[in-house]
Amino acid sequence: MKKLFAILPVLFAVQLFAQSDAKMNAFVTNLMSKMTLEEKIGQLNLVTPGGAVTGSVVSKGVDENLRKGFVGGLFGITGPEKVRQAQDIAVKNSRLKIPLFFGLDVIHGHKTLFPIPLGLSCSWDMALIERSARIAATEATADGLCWAFSPMVDIARDPRWGRVSEGSGEDPYLGSEIAKAMVRGYQGKDYSSTNTLMACVKHFALYGAAEAGRDYNSVDMSKIKMYEYYLPPYKAAVDAGVGSVMSSFNDIDAVPATGNKWLLTDLLRRQWGFKGLVVSDYTSVNEMVNHSLGDLQTVSALALHAGLDMDMVGEGFLTTLKKSLKEGKVTQKQIDDACRRILEAKYKLGLFTDPYRYMDESRPAKEILTPETRKAAREIAARSFVLLKNDAQLLPLKKDASIALVGPLADSKRNMLGTWSVAGDFTKAITVIEGIKNVAPGAKITYAKGANISDDSMLIKRTNVFPPDEIEIDKRSPAEMIAEAVAAAKNADVIVAVVGEAADMTGEASSRSDIGLPESQLELLKALAKTGKPMVMVLFNGRAMTLNWESKNMNSILDVWFGGTEAGNAIADVLFGNYNPSGKLTSTFPRNVGQIPIIYNHKHTGRPFNNEEWAKFKSNYLDVSNDPLYPFGFGLSYTTFTYGDVKLSKTDLKGNETLTALVTLTNSGKVAGEEVVQMYVADVVASVTRSVKDLKGFQKILLQPGESKEVSFKITTEQLKFFNSNLKWDWESGDFIIHIGTNSSEVKSGKINWKK
Repeated sequence: MKKLFAILPVLFAVQLFAQSDAKMNAFVTNLMSKMTLEEKIGQLNLVTPGGAVTGSVVSKGVDENLRKGFVGGLFGITGPEKVRQAQDIAVKNSRLKIPLFFGLDVIHGHKTLFPIPLGLSCSWDMALIERSARIAATEATADGLCWAFSPMVDIARDPRWGRVSEGSGEDPYLGSEIAKAMVRGYQGKDYSSTNTLMACVKHFALYGAAEAGRDYNSVDMSKIKMYEYYLPPYKAAVDAGVGSVMSSFNDIDAVPATGNKWLLTDLLRRQWGFKGLVVSDYTSVNEMVNHSLGDLQTVSALALHAGLDMDMVGEGFLTTLKKSLKEGKVTQKQIDDACRRILEAKYKLGLFTDPYRYMDESRPAKEILTPETRKAAREIAARSFVLLKNDAQLLPLKKDASIALVGPLADSKRNMLGTWSVAGDFTKAITVIEGIKNVAPGAKITYAKGANISDDSMLIKRTNVFPPDEIEIDKRSPAEMIAEAVAAAKNADVIVAVVGEAADMTGEASSRSDIGLPESQLELLKALAKTGKPMVMVLFNGRAMTLNWESKNMNSILDVWFGGTEAGNAIADVLFGNYNPSGKLTSTFPRNVGQIPIIYNHKHTGRPFNNEEWAKFKSNYLDVSNDPLYPFGFGLSYTTFTYGDVKLSKTDLKGNETLTALVTLTNSGKVAGEEVVQMYVADVVASVTRSVKDLKGFQKILLQPGESKEVSFKITTEQLKFFNSNLKWDWESGDFIIHIGTNSSEVKSGKINWKK
């Protein structure tokens, strides 16, 4: 009887969903019975009149197509009034008055910008990440939107790729947890609410493995690698109920993702059970022509057959599917299925009940860029920063210190938000100099730009694509700017050098073969180092960088990524100790580009180099160490943490038993701080080669000075599973090593044996 009562709520919920689905199906079926072929194909057409343009094509004749019912959705326009104008055309002038949905790239906030996603991931705080997405959804829906092209969950192991900034780093377990948190934040429990929206997980699939780190490039990998390391975050988003999926630009097994039936139908829909809509990336249908798969009609038919529902901007569906249907190259059912999925998404969003439900003109003033959202942005940004070095506890600084504040990013509003800040207003951002003045009004600040972000004319031209310029060229010579900075340093207690990349030196179409600091800034740092004054480097970046000279010559290094609207205040909070940094790297920092790809969970090799003295005929380099500059999971604090030995509840287990792994964590320093305790599992013997270790759990723990806490991890056979040569998700009997520690390289370990 107790079991019956326990399952009654579940049965009731299932019944409600079934009733809801039946009602939706009846509505959509009735509507489609009235639609012409052209109107059905029109629903498959996603266009932009301008705005968030990420390609060379901008849609034409949008108004006319809206009146004909030949557009399913728009992106690139925001604001309730503008969105309402477009919706008016669709619901008042088209024959069947089918409403549009409106989307945008809401990547790390909408108007209130949070740290770039790579920075957010370094917080290792799922509640915080979910909160950032919840605020973004509230703002975006207040601005007339109901669809966000986010989260981007591509695993990226090559920091040369610009879009590494848009994801959560190199690890599939952490990436999966973040994917779920973002989907929950955007969609809530029911994305028909007026302050939630439909999320779109992207880019499906494997886009982060583009060869040579060059955007839009080819991808080629084994199925085991695909399933084990690259697919999990997408599946996590699907399991979390994401409403839509965006196909990627790259090919998979020599077939572009946008036209890949195995990917979009066999894997996504049949294996994973995804029931939402699939949209192409910007003109990726058309770009299959350049992949040498045929003309526009051929590739459009290929995409529809593969399982693509909506064509972004390219209009290949709109202009060719009717002809392809007549010629038998596509079926009516394929068109109907795609149309149905789009109409179902609109139904779930509540647009058929009220096409204007996201267009309340009273909301923006109350819900967008408010003191509350800015406060949240400041708190979240501070928690994303990673302290990479802090010799002699130079940080935190005293609030009455005499500071030489130098560097091209110290007073640059244009670069605070980072890439993919489509709706953001950089003029509302807080710079580093403003933040320091806000947090430490008693500090004596002498500011000098010191250098341009770059003096390389080609890099400047290619970065300054979107006005106003991110790399501003000073009228003075480099020598004059450096001299001014050196003079400022001589009269200061400490130098704070704010350097790094411009915002769009990362992001889409922003791959770099050299991922070090631009030469202009490196020369500035070298000149300042000669003064002998202690120096803090505040680093703005959208990727892991090569920082060999900097790591040796700076006293402190604080990686702040691109912190968003409140970047300057958050940076000052950390510099002056209002917040003790707790971020941990989610992307390995190489010593040079020749080490790439360098990841913590690399495979075993038959001739391993285990940090012993260099020897011939080992898997190593002649000219550099195998070790990274900064490993995955690395990050310092203003306090110190001590780990006890790993204690295991059992060392011999069988079947479905549960293992508890314990470690005592102590704050052995003088200030309160948070530590991300990381748990890794290594499979000693398996039927296929395994990683040296894989992240399988983590906890963020706050401790007061002198406080200790026993941190425990429950381990089941689920954490032992991997994809074998038959692509079966399973585990095998044998020995396993449980690692717990402060980063992937510094761990305490215990060994167990687990039999089936």
